[in-house]
Amino acid sequence: MSNALDLSTSTWRKSSYSGGDGGECIEVDDANPGTVRDSKDPEGPRLTFTARTWQTFVASVKAGHYPTA
Repeated sequence: MSNALDLSTSTWRKSSYSGGDGGECIEVDDANPGTVRDSKDPEGPRLTFTARTWQTFVASVKAGHYPTA
C-alpha cells in the first residue's frame, strides 16, 4: 500500500495571501487541502501538511503573526 498523494486530480489556485505581483506566490491544491507549491516552479516540489497543521498556519497568517518583506 502506498501513502503517495495522488496529484492527478489537483486543482491549483494562487493563494489570496501571496504578494500578487508575481514575486512571492504559492499555489494551493483545492483537491488536496494542505498541499502547496511555488507558482514560479509548477513542476517542482510540493509540500503537504496535515489538515490541522495547515489550518493553524492559515490562522496564524490571517492573525498577522508573520512579518511581510
